[in-house]
Amino acid sequence: MSESLGFLLSDVSRLMRRRFDERARSSGASVTQWRVLKILERQPGLNQGQIAEILEVEPISCCRMIDRLEESNFVERRRDPADRRAWRIHLTDEARPVLAELHVLAGEMIEDALEGLTPSERDALVTSLNVIRSNLNKTHESKEAANG
Repeated sequence: MSESLGFLLSDVSRLMRRRFDERARSSGASVTQWRVLKILERQPGLNQGQIAEILEVEPISCCRMIDRLEESNFVERRRDPADRRAWRIHLTDEARPVLAELHVLAGEMIEDALEGLTPSERDALVTSLNVIRSNLNKTHESKEAANG
């Protein structure tokens, strides 16, 4: 079961990203750019390294994404007051309508994905995924603590 569950979760995640990307192209944002915007909406002022770590990409790749978002006037770099060499990334006002549009697209895509599930099945799915995520985070944190 564990091998099948891992494959299934990975496959569903991949397909969700693909379907979202297909819908989001009309807005001019890719899935990865959407993720950067969403991360900054939740945690404004992160630096490029922190964003790269969350996205699990190399810092240079993240820098290029941020460059493109900056060229589109969706983000701006601001000097870090604590470190003159570092930049903090912030959303611009121009990003807000794009985020709103992408939220709608994401909601529609999720509704399509969950078609056929009852409200209680949807709730159970979300609850189960939250438990799995929590378990995996605890496992990771305990291993980090043990390894110093």
